Amino acid sequence: MAGHSQFKNIMHRKGAQDAKRGKVFTKIIRELTISAKMGLPDPAANPRLRAAIQAARDANMPKDTVERAIKRGAGGEGTENYEEVRYEGYGPGSVAVIIEALTDNRNRTASEIRTAFSKNGGNLGETNSVSFMFDRVGAIRYPAAAASADAMFEAALDAGADNVESDEEGHDVTCAPDNLNIVREALEAKFGTPSSARLDWRPQVSTPVTDEQTAQTLLKLLDVLEDNDDVQRVHANFDIAQDLMEKLSA
Repeated sequence: MAGHSQFKNIMHRKGAQDAKRGKVFTKIIRELTISAKMGLPDPAANPRLRAAIQAARDANMPKDTVERAIKRGAGGEGTENYEEVRYEGYGPGSVAVIIEALTDNRNRTASEIRTAFSKNGGNLGETNSVSFMFDRVGAIRYPAAAASADAMFEAALDAGADNVESDEEGHDVTCAPDNLNIVREALEAKFGTPSSARLDWRPQVSTPVTDEQTAQTLLKLLDVLEDNDDVQRVHANFDIAQDLMEKLSA
């Protein structure tokens, strides 16, 4: 499946991104502070904050760092000017790209993202220029050890999920955006806190990238975007064969 291959592409690249520990911490801290400011500082009553705390745990962020970020957000410190912004464009090989950012300076962030596209074979477009090619979904991720594939499938569908994909690495549950909290809470009751639970952009159709140079330039663009401190998440509809992905990552 193209969607499955796309998810594999993301997972394959995730290891390299996670190695950039400082960048990962910066993004998580920003998400923690914004989540605490926009909702309650209590993770039990704030699903977005709960997901951010789980991301911090997965990244082995020190507990005191997490607590300081939440306290800063709850007190409104350092978060007054941050806003959520979405950028869209096309990368090499006509791959559609959506960037979600938290920024305190829209002009700076837009300029940096536009430069990243122009220097790496892409073009930054207008809002909604590519989002019509994606579905907005609730996405919940559990490690493989959390449950068997059958148990996860049954529990997710009973909770109102639309689909479950399981493999040796984990379980990927998707649902309608409005059902994210309901499905997440039902699964948490059975399997504990998920690795992640958030709204996501999933491509309706993936764009195959078979040329090595095009794939290399595309991955460089995605790396540059993800390296930007203002960028929280990058979504793209590329599908690179696993053997080519491994060759490029070697």
